[in-house]
Amino acid sequence: MREHINELLRKAISAAQEDGGLPAFDVDEYGAERPNDTAHGEWYSSIAMRSSKQAHIAPHAIADAIVSHLPEDAAVASVEVAGPGFINFHLSPATLTHVYAEAHEQRDDFGKSDGGRNIPVQVEFVSANPVGPMHVGHGRWAALGDSLCNVMEHAGWDVEREFLLNDYGSQMDTFGRSIQTRYEQLCTVIAEQGCSVERAAEVIEADRVAYLDGDEDARFARQFFDKLGKDSYGGGYIIDTAMEFYNEDGNADMDKPDDEVEVDFRERGYASMLKQMEDTLDQGGTSFDVWFSERQLHKPDETGKSAIERSIDRLDQNGYIDRKDGAIWFKSTMFGDDKDRVIVKSDGADTYFAADIAYHYNKFQRGYQRVINIWGADHHGYVSRVKNVCAALGYPGQLDILLGQMVNLMRNGQPVRMSKRKGTMVSYQELLDEVGRDATRYTLISKSSDQVINFDIERAKKQDAENPVYYVQYAHARICSIIRKAASIPEDQAETADLDEVADRLIGSDVDLSLLTDESELELARKLDEFEDVVAAAARDLAPFRLTHYAETLAGDFHSFYTCCHVLDEDSELTRARLLVCDATRTVLALTLKLIGVSAPMKM
Repeated sequence: MREHINELLRKAISAAQEDGGLPAFDVDEYGAERPNDTAHGEWYSSIAMRSSKQAHIAPHAIADAIVSHLPEDAAVASVEVAGPGFINFHLSPATLTHVYAEAHEQRDDFGKSDGGRNIPVQVEFVSANPVGPMHVGHGRWAALGDSLCNVMEHAGWDVEREFLLNDYGSQMDTFGRSIQTRYEQLCTVIAEQGCSVERAAEVIEADRVAYLDGDEDARFARQFFDKLGKDSYGGGYIIDTAMEFYNEDGNADMDKPDDEVEVDFRERGYASMLKQMEDTLDQGGTSFDVWFSERQLHKPDETGKSAIERSIDRLDQNGYIDRKDGAIWFKSTMFGDDKDRVIVKSDGADTYFAADIAYHYNKFQRGYQRVINIWGADHHGYVSRVKNVCAALGYPGQLDILLGQMVNLMRNGQPVRMSKRKGTMVSYQELLDEVGRDATRYTLISKSSDQVINFDIERAKKQDAENPVYYVQYAHARICSIIRKAASIPEDQAETADLDEVADRLIGSDVDLSLLTDESELELARKLDEFEDVVAAAARDLAPFRLTHYAETLAGDFHSFYTCCHVLDEDSELTRARLLVCDATRTVLALTLKLIGVSAPMKM
């Protein structure tokens, strides 16, 4: 319809210029847009204000001339000039209600567009060290990134999802030694008490908790931190992992050389934690096309050079490398930075920045024309540096970085205390276990990424209209119930019936849309007609949270329609038309929930 309104405007301006009603002036964009308030029409254009200076005529006079030259069109009921020169278009009821037939027929293809033109884009939306459970912040990036990918695909982009594993560096060695130390303590307790490994784990866990509660003499905790330092991994999950390995091998690892044992615990711990991450993400409804290991960036290829060295060579070729004081520097001051940035230190050690440079160069070398990163807000000062280096590598303007604010967990309005250092944080897995996938995911994307989320666990579990996800899902289930009732489907078949087939049979063909004249029917049609634009804008602005707002408004509009209009009417033709309204709304509600990774239940 946007293109249709723009074409009407083009014809009107051309006709007005031909008969002298308007002087000649060029128009680059006719600018048909949806208003915030449909009382002003379904579409409007500000072309008159934007052309006033060029035409040397007051905006209102330009608008009057355009409206007087608009061709007759069945899609448009009326046109008016408002304010300083807005041109408002009111569509005919037949045009509005046609969306019901479109949604009913197109199903999951409804609202698809080719705005992305199948351009390959890579979205990296979880980056984590595989040394502990995923925290709730990771969960937000997972929900946000996966929903964004769904939305971009619906808008025509060719999307690949990527998880970056920060599996290189000293933290991995510390992780392995932490597991090894707890394993050795398990063996000690088993030998001293002649107990099972499960009992030994309970003893060490009780000791860990006592230490957290202030008992500095707690034997195993003191031994653990004396050996490994305060930066070791002291959470209870390390004890669980050590117990898992004991159950696999008994105490056989105690007899291996120390260096071999350290590597073995590190790599087995890595594999175990990676499996936990995959399971947690799967429970949250998130999957990845690529799991990228940071270790790849440090390994030499067949030419003997690592990815880091190859990226430095590229920067050097492009004139952005300086070598001084025995170190290698990126000339970031050429991009307005306050100082150049070290890539390789004077002792030959790579900086974290070096790995990021190589990683982004690797992404573009894989053929992506656009790259999107989702990072925590604490990386704010790093954004321009990485964008600058991508430009220096030869990919200016091809990197977008979305920063996500933190998640504050609440319970009945009171903060849930967390401490990652003490190993007592509430993990993403625990949140999913208690709240469930749908409410967790919906809540985690319900706000713009630049807003803090106060996630109240008890509110998210409520099954009432105050819980947004329940409100939307209930609207979908209510429509399913209406269709089942119309088809006389028994309650015990509520969740197995093929409602697409049932609806097709009930509605049939050649539905008389002219019967849909109630304002609630027209308002619901307007909302369905917005869907494609909402998806396209959410993809363009990297803002999938808008679909939660859309879903809630659509659910509310349906409830209003159902209050005003009796669906199963004595008039069979009116019943068919209103069943079409129901089914089209069911389709779009289910599709909206699908794009944000939330289920659309048939019964609640």
